[in-house]
Amino acid sequence: MSGFDFDLFVIGGGSGGVRAARIAAGHGARVGIAEEYRFGGTCVIRGCVPKKLLVYASRYSDAFEDARGFGWSVDEPSFEWEALISAKDKEIARLEGLYRQGLDSAGVTVFEDRAVFADRHTLKLSSGRTVTADKILVATGGGPNIDEKLEGKEHVISSNDAFHLEKLPERVVVAGGGYIAVEFAGIFAGLGAETTLIYRGPKILRGFDEDLRDAITEAYATRGIRLVLGHVFAKIEKTDRGLVGHLDNGAHIEADQIMFAIGRSPNVKGLGLEALGVEQGWNGHIVVDRDSRTNVDNIFAVGDVCDRYNLTPVAIREGHAFADTQFGKDPWQIDHALIPTAVFSTPEMATVGLPEHEAVERCKVLDVYKSSFRPMRATLSGRDERMLMKLLVDGDSDKVVGCHIVGDDAAEIAQMAAIAMRMGARKADFDRTMALHPSAAEELVTMRNKTETRRQAAE
Repeated sequence: MSGFDFDLFVIGGGSGGVRAARIAAGHGARVGIAEEYRFGGTCVIRGCVPKKLLVYASRYSDAFEDARGFGWSVDEPSFEWEALISAKDKEIARLEGLYRQGLDSAGVTVFEDRAVFADRHTLKLSSGRTVTADKILVATGGGPNIDEKLEGKEHVISSNDAFHLEKLPERVVVAGGGYIAVEFAGIFAGLGAETTLIYRGPKILRGFDEDLRDAITEAYATRGIRLVLGHVFAKIEKTDRGLVGHLDNGAHIEADQIMFAIGRSPNVKGLGLEALGVEQGWNGHIVVDRDSRTNVDNIFAVGDVCDRYNLTPVAIREGHAFADTQFGKDPWQIDHALIPTAVFSTPEMATVGLPEHEAVERCKVLDVYKSSFRPMRATLSGRDERMLMKLLVDGDSDKVVGCHIVGDDAAEIAQMAAIAMRMGARKADFDRTMALHPSAAEELVTMRNKTETRRQAAE
């Protein structure tokens, strides 16, 4: 037995850190974990879980409207923000309790403290206690960015704050164009707020397939969400009537709340990494190898603090692989290819594999299959709604290299497509699969005619 207090100490009680701690303890390691806020991390406490609950709530406004087309007579619905937030808080508390219960059951020693490095094997806790460990795992996640140079930045909120608003703002502006900004814009609009989305780029959702970006942009405009593209805030001013956001082109937007979702940065400030010589990247993220090891051989990192793929399932897998490799008898590494992801906008979008702009660079011949159609439900509801399904196929191998969906249950469909693609499915396999009718997903196996074939230019 080593002379350290623990075989492993984990800094951060999010999804990746908790999974690593539990699995390592299951292998017989003496494990400690420190979390200064609440167990569950970004996803459970202030990210994907509470946000998805708010997304569900926001979609009921459409459901009430659509019901009339199917013969239902519904009294004028009303919404109570306070009731939603109370129910959300109750569920988050339940999930946090499960995280704590899992750690306790695994025999992990839990510290409700902030932990910082004193040296490569020693951590100082905010309680004043000092602990030592053979191996240390940093799993502190990330946090929302705020433009520190922006005049009036003290008047804006982040996505963290949005979950705790005392009331639903009547007029809200969301700054940003990624997952979080687009999702919250859809939430606020669905709950009845006059919503504006402002983004510095020419299109929202940078990095995604262009057809998906265009589809969400069009859908948001149809839903009454105002999009201000190609501009940023120059100043935020508080007045007697609320907030005024002054844009870089001289225009202004009045609002009751302005929320910034302009990206996230790794939570590394004050950890003491610099003194140890731990290599960090351009935004402070911890640089690790495929085994999640830093350049300091007993210090590891997983999850958003590494800024590789900032998704909860990825952090969980990374934590599990780390624990099995370091403390188990079956070492393995994460394959970061073919990670499915979704944006829980309304309409929903999901994707797995390559977007078209990347696929055309990797495939000498790229076959594009695309279908846009009115979903069956919209035929009676009368809603102006379209679904989009798109398959990208390597023309030489017939392998499906990209699957992209916009519409109801896009995430559920993409998850199943990810399994097929992980198994190396070819377009012929999709074509041979019997359609499930009537369903939206059947479109993936009935798209027979190529929309386009793209070829790389000869060198």
